[in-house]
Amino acid sequence: MRKDLPDIKILDEKDKRLHQKSEPVTFPLDPELKQKIYDALDYLEMSQVEEIAEKYDLRAGMGLSFCQIGIMKRIFVISEDYGDGTFGRYVVINPEIMSHSEELIYVGEGEGCLSVNRPVDGIVPRYARMRVKAYDENGNEYEIRVREDISIAFQHEMDHLDGILFVDKIDPKNPFKNKDKMREI
Repeated sequence: MRKDLPDIKILDEKDKRLHQKSEPVTFPLDPELKQKIYDALDYLEMSQVEEIAEKYDLRAGMGLSFCQIGIMKRIFVISEDYGDGTFGRYVVINPEIMSHSEELIYVGEGEGCLSVNRPVDGIVPRYARMRVKAYDENGNEYEIRVREDISIAFQHEMDHLDGILFVDKIDPKNPFKNKDKMREI
């Protein structure tokens, strides 16, 4: 793992850009944009390692959409902590949902977001499983099946690409609406 914290500045939910739709990406990627993808993944991984997060005062995050760092392109990255000091890295460019389960799930303790710096009560219905088509940083098309927490992360980040924050999906009058129709994870 790198020693220096990547230069990543995350926008706050009040920033208008977070409510705008991101533009499709064309290939090949410019080398600076490709480097920003690796920097974002490093940042997420560093944020999930307790000692590093404390040193740099980082909130733990597993996903980051590029609109959150002011780059209005349809790109997001996810870094999944395997719990053994290793991470699964996902680079997702121009994603499209090909299919999804009927079953809905939600995060029991509530979703979080690096752009939302406040506690939020409520649940967000998400598909339990999805098949997504996307491109990697080299322009290679791929399909991936995601489930449970990674499916939630993909949907959370894909919403960002369309200018939607998770807080926008919580019913303010009834934050736990339809909880009994979904499975908690």
